[in-house]
Amino acid sequence: MAAASFRSVPEMFLHRVASTPDADAFYHPTSNGQWATLKWQDVGERVRNIAGGLRSLGLDNEERCAILSNTRVEWILVDIGILCSGGATSTIYPSSSAEECAYIIGDSDTRVVFCEDQVQLDKILEIREQLPSLHHAVLLEGPGGSDDFVLTLDELEAAGLAWHAANEGAYEDIARGVEPDSLATLIYTSGTTGKPKGVRLTHDAWVFEGEAMDNLGFLSPADKQFLWLPLAHSFGKVLEASIIRIGIPTAIDGRIDRIVENMATIQPTFMGAVPRIFEKVYNKVVTGAKAGGPLKWRIFNWALRQGRAASQLRQQGKEPRGLLALKFAMANKLVFSKLQATFGGRVRFFISGGAPLARELAEFFHAAGILILEGYGLTESAAASFVNAPGKFKFGTVGHPLPGVDLRIDPEDGEILIKSRGVMAGYHNRAEATAEALTEDGWLRTGDIGALDPDGYLKITDRKKDLIKTSGGKYVAPQELEGRLKIISPLIGQVLVHGNNRNFCSALITLNVDHIPKWADGHGKGSHSYVQLSKDAEVTAAVQEAVDTLNNGLAKHETIKRFALLPSDFTIESGELTPSMKVKRRVVETKYRDVLDGFYTGSVAQI
Repeated sequence: MAAASFRSVPEMFLHRVASTPDADAFYHPTSNGQWATLKWQDVGERVRNIAGGLRSLGLDNEERCAILSNTRVEWILVDIGILCSGGATSTIYPSSSAEECAYIIGDSDTRVVFCEDQVQLDKILEIREQLPSLHHAVLLEGPGGSDDFVLTLDELEAAGLAWHAANEGAYEDIARGVEPDSLATLIYTSGTTGKPKGVRLTHDAWVFEGEAMDNLGFLSPADKQFLWLPLAHSFGKVLEASIIRIGIPTAIDGRIDRIVENMATIQPTFMGAVPRIFEKVYNKVVTGAKAGGPLKWRIFNWALRQGRAASQLRQQGKEPRGLLALKFAMANKLVFSKLQATFGGRVRFFISGGAPLARELAEFFHAAGILILEGYGLTESAAASFVNAPGKFKFGTVGHPLPGVDLRIDPEDGEILIKSRGVMAGYHNRAEATAEALTEDGWLRTGDIGALDPDGYLKITDRKKDLIKTSGGKYVAPQELEGRLKIISPLIGQVLVHGNNRNFCSALITLNVDHIPKWADGHGKGSHSYVQLSKDAEVTAAVQEAVDTLNNGLAKHETIKRFALLPSDFTIESGELTPSMKVKRRVVETKYRDVLDGFYTGSVAQI
């Protein structure tokens, strides 16, 4: 039975610490390569000291503290500490430039910024003179500074101990005094155009998310989570709320290059991830099977056929029997068990969000005995609003609404509208943008197009603003085509389908940086650079074959008539990807405007 509702995140957190003080809360890597454990009692003490330290610096209710750090256990300790001090958290991606940090800190009126290390601190020191409201920087890792502006986390916690000694009982009074509608978080959207908007999310929004995930009933303290997602993103934050509400032991390490290694060590039962992670694993598995020679490739495809047959039954709530059960057991032993072991061997399911997941990808992994549950939500709805469940899922959809989420489909254009306690209070300092996003009666205009199927599962077609309308008046959903093309060929890294107001669709394509070197070695071109391979006729022909395969299943107006292989992959650092690895469409289209225009020379119809 779920616990009673709470008024705020601090109240929910204090209840967790008091209820299960000796239970494992977090596992985190140490400098010697081992994993350390924090019990909830340990977490409670550190959060208390961080909150007291912030009060000793003069932080008042709802004043902002920013966190500029990769995902690590200190991120969560600091975040909860800020909330328990009565303050609110502003989030900054560690990939942000000094200029971007200055905008968020200034717009949010941040008083204290927590910096992961000297690299992040240097950004703040560079812009310090531009930010009169910023009083302190706290360093999570490193020696600190020589003036009063920079403190280490240890120094802050020591100040917190002294503050508690001088203000007995004040911590609990402040923490329990936080109101449901008090500001908890300002998450700045990584928009593709203009300045990012600060999404104002209240304590009640996060309490609601924790409650809803708990009420679904498929997560429990018996699970073990591996968390690597950026905590500056709402997907990571909703998992944090679930950890506190449900008491899920969680291993934390945000280093993306360690995900597979960490999963093998931690052996989690579930993990949240974005589709790009599954695309990379899929390509590695398929190319590895092909590289093993004709016999291994035949065995792989035989196993996949058995897995797909078993998957079809399991999607209907049935289990394979008789000969199929024997074949699937053999397929699992020969092929799929190796993939399952890569993820630690205990995964019950993954939760995918942040971007659309290609249906073919979900079906492939399910055939291999690995369930990916796709969910959906926006930063403006505190992330999770819809999700498939282990016993109630349908590939190609984002599932049913979470308990407490209401849905409406605009009859005119198919836009999805959401109402729940998780919906934002508005955009910070953006009254006009708030009025555009929220109806007068509290419905959030998501900007996504979708529809309910007969069983009540929601299918997302595309972003309303990203839908392509050709000069012939036909609509094309680019994200679906992009996802399918990446599955067809492991050579393909990223895809952007273009064609709005044009008379046909085209595409910008990057090569898969993980796979192209192996392909080059096998084709006598191992010495070629990425740029050389992007211009290679044999590579172009292979990509053309994948495009032709995609086109064969499309309506004429959807087909990709022309494409270009770009000289470099999209990256977060170059500004072409968001931190959650979604393509910034407008940025890419602007950068390669000449290439796109060249596709249509002599044929484009401008409207």
